[in-house]
Amino acid sequence: MRILITGCSTGFGRATSIEATRRGHEVVATARDITTLTDLDVAQRLVLDVTDQASIDSAMAEAGTVDALVNNAGVDRHGPVEAYPEDVARWIMDTNFWGTFRMTCAVAPAMREQGSGVIVNMSSVQGRVGTPLGGIYSASKAAIESYSESAHFELGHFGIRLVIMQPGYFDTPMAAKGSNELVDGTEYEALAEQWSSGSDSLNPAGRPGPEPVATAIVDAIENGETPLRVPVGDDAHLVLGARSAMDDSEFEDVMRSTLDLYW
Repeated sequence: MRILITGCSTGFGRATSIEATRRGHEVVATARDITTLTDLDVAQRLVLDVTDQASIDSAMAEAGTVDALVNNAGVDRHGPVEAYPEDVARWIMDTNFWGTFRMTCAVAPAMREQGSGVIVNMSSVQGRVGTPLGGIYSASKAAIESYSESAHFELGHFGIRLVIMQPGYFDTPMAAKGSNELVDGTEYEALAEQWSSGSDSLNPAGRPGPEPVATAIVDAIENGETPLRVPVGDDAHLVLGARSAMDDSEFEDVMRSTLDLYW
């Protein structure tokens, strides 16, 4: 298969490029800065900024028709909802949700014409569970969840599969970039400290690297029986299972108790 992956500089995108290539797929790896891709042994490397339609058009013209798209490019910044800078919020939504939207629109017509294709959209546990200081990121991923489910119904008629990946907490550079720079010096510093230590407890052996997510993505592309939503990581299964089994009050009580969150 010919697979185009966005956001391949680091993290899930880079790991997925490596895993897909290892399995014999033809990978088109993309990033805003193509120099970050020079060491990737892939079929093609392209400049692609998912927030820029002209960049998307240029990249797709060079890539040609693809069999699968992995909408991985994403950004994050932690911060309290009452004081979140609007420009940062727009940047996160523009990259995470609108980038997914633009890229899906870019590949869907050709996939529809050929009667096949796979689109993997990167959500998160936070797409189903709003977390403290993660409101904007959670909103961007919740939008991907709803959008992808609608696309699943619409595009599935033409033989195009949609898969929503729901990773838990993994050790990636984006996780580090989602730092508390918007929290420091505010009334929410104590909450940030509690949440950080509590969420780390969901992975007592330490957060795993991105490789399990890469494996799940390539598995989903190869396996036509993959369900619409794929949780990845023990913490994802734990949290999403609890979220599905409980009402809001029950879930909050369990979350507070499990994470020792007394805010």
